[in-house]
Amino acid sequence: MIVVGGEALIDLVPVAEPPGALLPRPGGGPYNTALALGRLGAEVAFCSRVSADGFGEGLLAGLRAAGVDLSLVQRGPEPTTLAVPSLAPDGSAAYRFYTEGTADRLFALPPSLPPGVRALALGTCSLVLEPGASAYEALLLRESRRGLLTLLDPNVRPALIADPAAYRERFLGWLPYVSVLKLSEEDAAWLGGRVGDWLAAGPSAVVLTRGAAGLTVWTAEGEEYGAAARPVAVADTIGAGDTVNAALLHRLAGAVGPVDWPAVLEFAARAAALTCTRAGAEPPYASELGLS
Repeated sequence: MIVVGGEALIDLVPVAEPPGALLPRPGGGPYNTALALGRLGAEVAFCSRVSADGFGEGLLAGLRAAGVDLSLVQRGPEPTTLAVPSLAPDGSAAYRFYTEGTADRLFALPPSLPPGVRALALGTCSLVLEPGASAYEALLLRESRRGLLTLLDPNVRPALIADPAAYRERFLGWLPYVSVLKLSEEDAAWLGGRVGDWLAAGPSAVVLTRGAAGLTVWTAEGEEYGAAARPVAVADTIGAGDTVNAALLHRLAGAVGPVDWPAVLEFAARAAALTCTRAGAEPPYASELGLS
């Protein structure tokens, strides 16, 4: 089983008609990653705190339909976090968040994860908003120390980070407990670090997404591989990076022997491209990628 920890929220996505209208869509980087893994046919559980309001019920219904295990989900009466993306002409998105007093930031560390868990993925808002951020950090450290594959996607949202210097320092403190660091070019520029330094701190691989330029991985053994992006008609890029997370975990969790990184990256590029052809975060199903 793969466990994905972090927020589930509602993206209020702009639509063309009527002018100014916003369409509620399920979202949040970890939520999208769990959804994508479920659609790929992986055994996956979502670890979060989700509101008992109507949005929260809808979020869980989406995960349930994808076959995601919800036994690690905590519930609360507080409202669901809202995110309002603004779309650039190329389909890329920037976000404004409404997080005050919302349910997901009150996540508490679970006493244990189920037997048979092979990997843990964390990232995005959940590692910023307290007190939940400290609980997720504790989960990362605990599960890494007992040998789980860990994937970190910082998926930086500057609007939520009150003290950038403190966040960057905290990010560096996570790296000794991270197996795979996946981040975008924008994340890397904002964090201000270098791939070699990040690898030296602990991860066995750093995967960088480059939008239309594809993906690149650097490994602790000094290898570098790339995969081209698939040319598609882009509706928007919401959820594309989260789909990359899911594709990486799908191929890496439980893998035996050396990783075939070119094949892993090519699979991730294909999955992300399909997500980009759809409005909102709509990752592909296994059948669309020839897995069933």
